[in-house]
Amino acid sequence: MTKLVSFIFMLCVATTSSFAVSKSLLIVGDSLSAGYNMPAEQSWPVLLNQKYQQQKLPTTVINASISGDTTGNGLARLPALLTQYQPDYVLIALGANDGLRGFSANIITDNLTQMIILSQSKSALVFLMQIKVPPNYGKRYNQLFTSIYPSLGERYDLPVLDFFLEHIIVRPEWMMEDGLHPKPQAQPWIADFMEAQLQPHLK
Repeated sequence: MTKLVSFIFMLCVATTSSFAVSKSLLIVGDSLSAGYNMPAEQSWPVLLNQKYQQQKLPTTVINASISGDTTGNGLARLPALLTQYQPDYVLIALGANDGLRGFSANIITDNLTQMIILSQSKSALVFLMQIKVPPNYGKRYNQLFTSIYPSLGERYDLPVLDFFLEHIIVRPEWMMEDGLHPKPQAQPWIADFMEAQLQPHLK
């Protein structure tokens, strides 16, 4: 009887532990994360979720990215997303559309700051993706824009992940004709790249 009780106790502990380590990662991004011009199941967040589900301690990826979104759009949507999903982690991958439209660095910084503070107020660990704009926007704007992300990372003590597009854009066969979006063929590589970047920070 004692052995049976011990076995049941250990089984309950193991089951409880498996539920305890299950985490959720909310991705708030734009077309670079939304699977632009492809079936959703081919996008890198879906592929990343599949990779996590195959692991012993799964993390569920919730992709809330919308093509065309700016940091302002993301900020407007974030409260409802946090309430609905209550994520353990939030990856903010926004700013590309702000940059392409030449938005002020102060506006972008303010929007991202509010997203960080809001996510942290819900006990979520926040990750920022470094975003960059094409060089034809001028040296001054490029420097101002690029510096937003490491500055916020330092201020709020959060990881800033590398911009995956930098590694894709040098391979024309992986880019769509618009020169802005990765093809479906690039999505598995991006999923691997993002998994490697996120792995040290997922607890």
